[in-house]
Amino acid sequence: MPLWPVYTGTNEPHDGITELPPPPPWRAFDGGPVLRAPDAAADASAVSPDRMHRAETYQATEQTVQLVNAALYLRRPLLVTGPPGTGKSSLVYAVARELGLGPVLRWNVTSRSTLHDGLYQYDPLSRLYAARRQAARSDRDGRGPADGAPDGSGIEHHLRLGPLGTALLPYDRPRALLIDEIDKSDLDLPNDLLNVLEEGQYEIPELVRSARLAPDGVAEVLADGTDERVPVAHGRVRCRAFPFVVLTSNGEREFPPAFLRRCVTLHLRQPDDRHLAEIVRAHLGEPDAYARTLIDRFLSRAGAGDLATDQLLNAIYLARSAGLDADSLDRLAEQLMPYLGQAAQPDVF
Repeated sequence: MPLWPVYTGTNEPHDGITELPPPPPWRAFDGGPVLRAPDAAADASAVSPDRMHRAETYQATEQTVQLVNAALYLRRPLLVTGPPGTGKSSLVYAVARELGLGPVLRWNVTSRSTLHDGLYQYDPLSRLYAARRQAARSDRDGRGPADGAPDGSGIEHHLRLGPLGTALLPYDRPRALLIDEIDKSDLDLPNDLLNVLEEGQYEIPELVRSARLAPDGVAEVLADGTDERVPVAHGRVRCRAFPFVVLTSNGEREFPPAFLRRCVTLHLRQPDDRHLAEIVRAHLGEPDAYARTLIDRFLSRAGAGDLATDQLLNAIYLARSAGLDADSLDRLAEQLMPYLGQAAQPDVF
């Protein structure tokens, strides 16, 4: 029987992802050859202490659990919106850890980001230099490429898949992909993502052209976050298990209806006092009397402007560690919890 919820939000790792029912017929993909998904330690950059800690301590709400599971079942991207500091980017790490989805692939979007950046990067200059070096060696030694090792001037030696391009490889289980701050992108990027996320596939034109010269049309290229090569046949990549894609937005812009209807949307709000106490407990242990006072102050200030839970955690940690008197702690807490926007001015405790 299918398992619901697959993602429980308990932070206890399990293999429930294998219990997902088949995808809807319109979201079934059949890419190949099938690749084994890497384990969680395969990408050192994805297991930093900060990300590991946030994955282990993430406090999911009931709404978060329900909508994450909806995205997993429907094989749809999850668009996560909300003010800064509400745990939008931490969510994907928590889901990947609990479900064993391997290292999180991360694409940090800027105003200059294009779809091409997320799919792959190709360096034609390094290929040109490699070809010139090989030609110089051949002239000097009288040996051609067939006389020794591969010359390294092939396109596949100068091309690396990006985070999105890697997530869409035909892995045997979903990869986790974070597309962070999509609202900072150029106006065209959300629309450009539509076809790729809808079709679950893309082409690499440089490899499509060179495939005609290869005996089997297969190129071995580097994937994002690893030094291992993966096969790409005839320059075309098609997923098998649709990745768990999380797109985050701070609400700085609106998205086209066509983009929104292809996503499951989750809006994270500032946590209430109960949820804040759970967050503090997960990170720092049981809140003491002063920590609860800081929670109350944090909530009273949050109504006037944006605050992040990181600011509260920093204040509570220092209150426990610095050995300051009450007045000094109050002044320090005020400085550690300034408003993130420019409109509101910090209150005086």
